[in-house]
This record gives sequence, C-alpha cells and structure tokens, in this order.
Amino acid sequence: MGWLTPTMQDLLLDAFWETLVMVGASAAIAVAVGLPLALLLQVTGRGGLRPLPWLNRPLGLLVNAARSTPFIILMVAIVPFTRLVAGTSIGTGAAIVPLALAATAFLARLFENALREVDAGVVEAARAMGASRWQIVTKVLVPEALPGLIAAVTVALVSLVGFSAMAGAIGGGGLGDLGIRFGYQRFMPEVMATVVLILIVFVQGLQSLGDWLVRRLSHR
Repeated sequence: MGWLTPTMQDLLLDAFWETLVMVGASAAIAVAVGLPLALLLQVTGRGGLRPLPWLNRPLGLLVNAARSTPFIILMVAIVPFTRLVAGTSIGTGAAIVPLALAATAFLARLFENALREVDAGVVEAARAMGASRWQIVTKVLVPEALPGLIAAVTVALVSLVGFSAMAGAIGGGGLGDLGIRFGYQRFMPEVMATVVLILIVFVQGLQSLGDWLVRRLSHR
C-alpha cells in the first residue's frame, strides 16, 4: 500500500466528496422537478384525472427525447446551457447541470409508472367522496405510490453514480476523474481498483438503504 500516501488519501476523500455533491445535488433537483412532471403526465394522460392529449403528448415526447439521449452526448450537446447556468463547462458544479437534466427525465418516467400502479379503486373512492383533483393527487396518489417513488429514486441514485464517474472522465471531477488521471493516464492500476471498490460500496449502500425504506413504507 505504498501508493496510498497522505496526499493520495486526501485526493480520494476530495474526489469522493465531489461525487457525493454531484449525485446529491442532481438527485435533489431531479426529484423536485421530476415528481411534478410525472404528476402532470399522469393527470393529463389517458384515463387520468384531467386528460389533455395536446399537453401530454408533446411533454411525453420531450421527456423521452431527453431520457433516450446517451449521457455522454447530452453532456456535450448542452455545453452552452451548462456555461449559462454554471458559468463554466468544467468542474463539479458544471457536471451537476447535465446530471440533473438526465436524472429528471429518467425519474419522471419512473415516477409516472409508480403513480400508474396506484389502485384505480382507491382513486374512484376518493372521487366518490367529493375529493378535488388536488386532494386526490396529494392525499391519494402520492402517499399510495410512495414505496414505488422511493424505489425509483434508489434506481436513479445508482444510475447517477455511474453518470458522475462518466462526467469525471471529461472534466467533471469526482472519483471518475481521479481514476482516469491516476489509474489510467499515470498507469496506477491500484488507484483505479480503489476507485472502483469505493463506487461499488457506495452503490451497494444506496441500494440497501433504498430497499430498506421501501420495505418500511410498504408495511405501514
């Protein structure tokens, strides 16, 4: 372990912190934007509380377009927008922009699927009792779909860890950047192996936490 000098330990800690910032900030933005977007898609879709095909279809196409674009291409394609928002196209702050955009589209569809799985009978019962659309959304749809929503966030977090490593490879910072600069460019395979191990443990921790929350919420 002669390569694991105090300087390298600091670099690993800094890189892990940058990865946490990228994943955490982009996930928070994606949830804040993706959930209302998913609710809008669900409510305005066929069989929804307020079907609006003229709104639902273009919105769905836009989400699908963003979701189906490979992340590496998305990062490059929105560089001008990233510069506008973050002031730069390089670094952890800049990487959050494409990460948040990709995660928002991804989560919107996962959230929509979770909302669709809510028993229609529960919604109809709320309607029969005179609940408004807003009350049905906030008091029925979201609470009933909560385990599925948490499962969706877990999947998105795991994907974001991989995306953050990809972002690091092209100047986004984090563990991906460290692995490329030292593990690949400086021929230090032990650094690359350590980065991979940290990412595996990190992902496993996120998945285990998400699974635990889903189990707890499913047995309320």
